Amino acid sequence: MNGFQIFVIRAIVGLAIAALLSRFFFQAINPVSVGLLAVFLVGMSYVSQYFRNRRKKD
Repeated sequence: MNGFQIFVIRAIVGLAIAALLSRFFFQAINPVSVGLLAVFLVGMSYVSQYFRNRRKKD
């Protein structure tokens, strides 16, 4: 898979999980909070991938 496909998959999963977390904790789905939470989740997935790959190279 190329990088764009991985990004799209992470974005879709991030949006789904963000919507579920928003519904669970805030009892409503606000598009702005879901979007920000999804951006955070996708960003953290890239950060964790960076640290995982950095550890394998050492």
